[in-house]
Amino acid sequence: MIWFRGAYFFTPPDRSICYAAVMTAKLLKDVLERAEKWPEEAQTELAQIALEIDAGLMTGKYRATPAELAGIDHGLKAAREGRFATDDQVDRIFKKHRPA
Repeated sequence: MIWFRGAYFFTPPDRSICYAAVMTAKLLKDVLERAEKWPEEAQTELAQIALEIDAGLMTGKYRATPAELAGIDHGLKAAREGRFATDDQVDRIFKKHRPA
């Protein structure tokens, strides 16, 4: 465990860092300043996530959009029918949509 700018971080064996404390305003500001140099796609994703968090904090409840609800229904129906993606299909999607 390490202390960094007002927060504790854990370093598991795989060397990833797990955030384990409240982010300070200073740390948030630093992250946002670095994000200004990110590719536009990554900035858009961060903004969308922040807006979702903000919306949830405002109402205390998350309300799925009609499109999200339709997607959930579709996925539940597929699961009931035993239709699941193969490991290879999941790996391909992750490689396509996650940064390297």
